[in-house]
Amino acid sequence: MVSKWTAVWLVTLAMLGSYCDAQWNFLNPPSYQKPPQPPPAAPPANQLPQEPTQPKQTSETSLTWTFPEDPKPEPQPEVPFQQRYPVPAVTVAAECRESSAHVEVKKDMFGIGQLINPADLTLGSCGAIGEDSVAQVLIFEAELHTCGSTLRMTEDALIYSFTLNYKPQPLAGVPVVRTSSAAVIVECHYPRKHNVSSLPLNPLWIPFSAAKVADEFLYFTLKLMTDDWQFERPAYQYFLGDMINIEATVKQYFHVPLRVYVDKCVATLVPDINAKPRYVFIDNYGCLVDAQITGSASKFLARTAENKLQFQLEAFRFQGGRRPMELMQFVAPVTLVDLVLGSPNHRLA
Repeated sequence: MVSKWTAVWLVTLAMLGSYCDAQWNFLNPPSYQKPPQPPPAAPPANQLPQEPTQPKQTSETSLTWTFPEDPKPEPQPEVPFQQRYPVPAVTVAAECRESSAHVEVKKDMFGIGQLINPADLTLGSCGAIGEDSVAQVLIFEAELHTCGSTLRMTEDALIYSFTLNYKPQPLAGVPVVRTSSAAVIVECHYPRKHNVSSLPLNPLWIPFSAAKVADEFLYFTLKLMTDDWQFERPAYQYFLGDMINIEATVKQYFHVPLRVYVDKCVATLVPDINAKPRYVFIDNYGCLVDAQITGSASKFLARTAENKLQFQLEAFRFQGGRRPMELMQFVAPVTLVDLVLGSPNHRLA
């Protein structure tokens, strides 16, 4: 009996102890802490902090495009060219009369299609007394002892000599002429017939020619061409009455199609565009004023390609100049082919 009560008492004490522990933990809950972490490793003293980098993007195929190379000089073909020389023109006729000399001169005195001004031609000191407008002939008549004639005697004849002087004046106020000064000797032999000869004309003009390279792969060339426009002219010698074939070209390579123009062109005797005398034969943004001012046959030709411009200039020389022309300067802009030509901004320098 005593052991029974002893067991009951022990069980009761155990339950009471468990209840006290639970109540204490409820009133004072335990504090939990994170386990200590190891400190981060310090970077080396000589190493700087690195920024985050983006991985490189690589292309599976490499680029093959490159800038085009500068054009190499094209081999010059053998040009079937032969220099033409002027033939003395038979345009002066004389008749020795009993007491006077009668002389007729064609207005196309040099046979090049350029009519002379009657005021520029005199027989000695005398001007023309008439003109045949149908035949385009000037008529002179002078007494044997007048108009500055000279007389000399030989064993067989008396010879009266006259000098037919031609001194061209500048055309329409510009400092150029398209004929050379000339002197033709007219002789009257008595009792023999007359003998008339005209001196040959050998004017020489060596123009300036160059190729200009522009930026952004626009290459400009200016060439003197043969009569058939197939080859570059190998000689720079021209005579009055000849037509000078000039071709301006822009090579565009990878550029969009372009159209080339010639805005202005100046000719001088020395390599200075501001020198005098100077002759502007293309002006006002591409107007060939030479044909309007002097009545020449200069003209632009129909385009064979958008990047080419061809025109013909009738040969001329400066009044009083004895040296050939050395410089022609051109202003050659280009424009895109598909732009409207009436637009004020249609040209690219």
